[in-house]
Amino acid sequence: MTTIRQRRVGKGTEADDDQLSEEKNVKPDGKILSGHTGRRLWNILSITVGGIVAISLGLLTSVYVATLHENDLWFSNIKEVEREISFRTECGLYYSYYKQMIQAASIQQGIVNCKQYLEPVYFYIYTLFGLQAVYVIALYVTSWLLSGTWLSGLLTACWYITNRIDTTRVEFTIPLRENWALPFFAVQIAAITYLLRTHLQPVQERLTFLAVFIATFLFSLTWQFNQFMMLIQALALFILDCFDMLPTAKVMWLYIIQICGLLLVCVLQFFNSMILGSLLISFNASVLIARTIQKNLKKGGLLSRLGKLILHVLLVLCLTLLINKFIKKILNLESDEHIFKFLKAKFGFGATRDFDANLYLCEEAFGLLPLNTFSRLSDTLLFYVYIFVLFSMTVAAVIVAFWNLSGSNQVQFMEKMEECTVTLKPDAAYNLIHTILFGCLALSTMRMKYLWTSHMCVFASFGLCSTEVWKLTLKCIHLYTSQRTRVIKYSVPIMTLLYISYKFWPGIMDELSELREFYDPDTVELMNWIKSNTPNTAVFAGSMQLLAGVKLCTGRTLTNHPHYEDKNLRERTKQIYQIYAKRSPEDVYRILQSFGTDYVILEDSICYERRHSRGCRLRDLLDIANGHIMDGLGENEPDLKPSLYPRFCEEIKKNLPSYTIHFTRVFQNKTFHVYKLAKHK
Repeated sequence: MTTIRQRRVGKGTEADDDQLSEEKNVKPDGKILSGHTGRRLWNILSITVGGIVAISLGLLTSVYVATLHENDLWFSNIKEVEREISFRTECGLYYSYYKQMIQAASIQQGIVNCKQYLEPVYFYIYTLFGLQAVYVIALYVTSWLLSGTWLSGLLTACWYITNRIDTTRVEFTIPLRENWALPFFAVQIAAITYLLRTHLQPVQERLTFLAVFIATFLFSLTWQFNQFMMLIQALALFILDCFDMLPTAKVMWLYIIQICGLLLVCVLQFFNSMILGSLLISFNASVLIARTIQKNLKKGGLLSRLGKLILHVLLVLCLTLLINKFIKKILNLESDEHIFKFLKAKFGFGATRDFDANLYLCEEAFGLLPLNTFSRLSDTLLFYVYIFVLFSMTVAAVIVAFWNLSGSNQVQFMEKMEECTVTLKPDAAYNLIHTILFGCLALSTMRMKYLWTSHMCVFASFGLCSTEVWKLTLKCIHLYTSQRTRVIKYSVPIMTLLYISYKFWPGIMDELSELREFYDPDTVELMNWIKSNTPNTAVFAGSMQLLAGVKLCTGRTLTNHPHYEDKNLRERTKQIYQIYAKRSPEDVYRILQSFGTDYVILEDSICYERRHSRGCRLRDLLDIANGHIMDGLGENEPDLKPSLYPRFCEEIKKNLPSYTIHFTRVFQNKTFHVYKLAKHK
């Protein structure tokens, strides 16, 4: 814990009050009265009650989202094919692997048969809903550790539930990889928060390091974006270590744990080369090397420290780029190049015609965080409290960082300050930088908001129940007394809880009573036709999202699917998508034949798409990548040229001889058109 305190002079200080209070609890012979025993019993009772509340809230959250899922789809009443179709886009792909395992002929090929206990689909979704309980408990514990009271954890859980639209999407995207990963990330943050507490026993420290490693490994194993999230986490640790706000030894071990966790995942994923080329491994290795080279980084006066710090940052940056480039060159890695192209275009470092990058840029989920998010968060008071706590903690962090860099040469500066105590514990400092960095990520990329909003609940509730935050605030307005601080830190959270309960409880009850059901007859008809009218060995081509459902519902072979972290698969998807471009029937037939396609599925919702604006429709992205002018009114880049051929997905429906010689329509409904490819010698 780093503390700044002005030298005290004169009478009536807090130290005198504390001294007097201690003297009252001491007998004439110097022995302490039984107050210590009573306080210990009270702590045990508080921990017991707080633990029961945490588990209860976690289970209630799990039941709540499970009920919402059932009410929204009538999941228990619909057919199996409808249940599987409800796992939209990539969710269907992930669930298909689970289905493949449970249908395997032996335990070596699959998993233990659970049908005698529970339907496999329920075993799957209940596991994910159960992880939501783990998630909420981890958030609760983190806030409790920071504030010292389980009331903070209670407020965290209530804010998480009442802001459900912005804190989770598990009830309608169940198999999504982030829903598996984020609970473990929350556990890791809770473990790091505990690890950064002072005066831990060696055994406690070792066990906490083990917990951090296990949580880091499970988080990395379950989400493809793990390396980017942990890179942000490593940057938070790096910043705090540079300003001497965290114990250096613990920070170094956390770097090592991140590297070890990723390398273990790399091995288990059959030596996934994308992990080896991650910026996280390069950055962490660079920091460890730089710290070995620069021995006296935290010694000297303000100017000396600043000079060393700038040199240290430059050294780490250069080493990171060199190591990363070296690894990618040696291993010939290009798996994540589309992400860097996307980032380059997103932040204005040049326009791109790259199909993969534009596919991300045009998705709303990868756009900026909408402003209405803040109005929803403000309705529950969460955003207002968060800004208040963030401002207070940031001021404290700036003062502490300046003091740490200044050393003993800035005594005169501190003597000019008004009487105040600025305290920033290492665990609070970490969570402060964590929320700032992930807040920046969420503001730039909407899909990542769930990493920020859940931690926002933790951080805001911690500040509202924190003695340090209220003490600093009251001292700044000259109203501080220890008794007043104690009253406020409990009364304000309780009033906030009462307000949330009064305003949102009726809405939650209405939400739980609203009943809907799944309805997608066109997709159900398509899946049933495929199962009944095509051989098991048939190969299907189409959009990534639809083919994930085809694999899940029918088990047929696919030409492409939504796993977009493989360069060859990205190239294959771009080629398959030429069915929506302006290409000749011969070109499209040749492309599909090269991938062994038997059937191709065309979707009117893509061919005549209106969801995106001009320039972001899939057909527009293909036209730009192919150098063709886009459809409709509007500007085109000067070097784009008209295509020699009409759009394939439109023209094929006219049954012209040049198309029917290669493609025969075998199925159609209001949404889908299936064509069988001719077998030319």
